[in-house]
This record gives sequence, structure tokens and C-alpha cells, in this order.
Amino acid sequence: MAKNEKQYRPGKILITEAEIRRRAAEIGQKISEEYAGEEVLVVGILKGAVLWMGDVIKNISLPVRIDFMAVSSYGASTKSSGVVRILKDLDNAIEKKNVILVEDIVDSGVTLNYLREVLLHRGPKSLRICALLDKPAGRRAAVHIDYTGFTVEDVFIVGYGLDVNQCYRNLPYITSVEES
Repeated sequence: MAKNEKQYRPGKILITEAEIRRRAAEIGQKISEEYAGEEVLVVGILKGAVLWMGDVIKNISLPVRIDFMAVSSYGASTKSSGVVRILKDLDNAIEKKNVILVEDIVDSGVTLNYLREVLLHRGPKSLRICALLDKPAGRRAAVHIDYTGFTVEDVFIVGYGLDVNQCYRNLPYITSVEES
């Protein structure tokens, strides 16, 4: 670790694993009802959305295909740079497909707004957004979230796929993060 690099540790638990799983079941059921008789393509944004996406798709009672994208706007910081880079694009075309974009957290909205525009230009039948966490206090771009797990306050959080400097993704709950 670099001498000037900040160190962080988990703080208070904000959302328990049981609460997350319960909400994933509710959202999976809602998606199943809204897309009854159709197939959905669930696109997870790596790396943070993997755990949440897994829990949601386990609760969808329709044919489900999955794909992934990787983007970067944070680097090693706790603040978004505002510059979005696609690091890994989709493996398959989404034209005329029902796409559900799954994100771990919507903070500034810049990344999600950018991805939404990129995907809409590819001609999906529908495009909806599912986010584990919505942090509206940090919003810089208007984004509509169709399926929201939880709304959180303006604190930096980790756990359940969310990280700081690639650490704490494995925590089974959502917690605030504190500087050491």
C-alpha cells in the first residue's frame, strides 16, 4: 500500500443480508409479473452488481439470460471522477430484447445515464434499471430507477458487492465505511 493511500474499515451495518434477500425476492416477483410470458436479458454491471444480480435472478420465474458490462468512474477514490469508461462490453446483441440493467448503486447517476443511452441506441424492446441502492443526495444526472432495493443516505458504503479500493465486496450486508 502506498504511503499516502487512505485506509478504510467497515462501520455500522445499514442493511442486513436478510433485508437484501427479502427485497431481491420482491423485485424478482415484480419482474416476473411485468414480463409474464416473455424472456428477459439481465445485464449486470461488474463487479459490484454480481451478488445483487444473483439474488434477483434467482427470484425471476421466467426465462432469463445474463450478460455483463464493466465500467469505471471511481478508480481507487470514494468519489466518482465523472468520466465513464466501458472496460467490458456485452457479449451479445440486445436488439428487440427485454433488458434489465442491474447496478449496485446509483449515486451521481452519471454512469447509469451514460450506459442507458449507449444501450438504448442498440434497439432493445425495453430497457429497465434495477439498483440495489439509490443515493439521491449525490445525483448529478437524472436517472429513473424502475426497481430500487433501498434508498440510502449520502455516506460511502461497502459490502454486498460494493467496495472501496477493491476491498469489502464479500461482506454479506451493507455498511458505512470509515477512514482508519
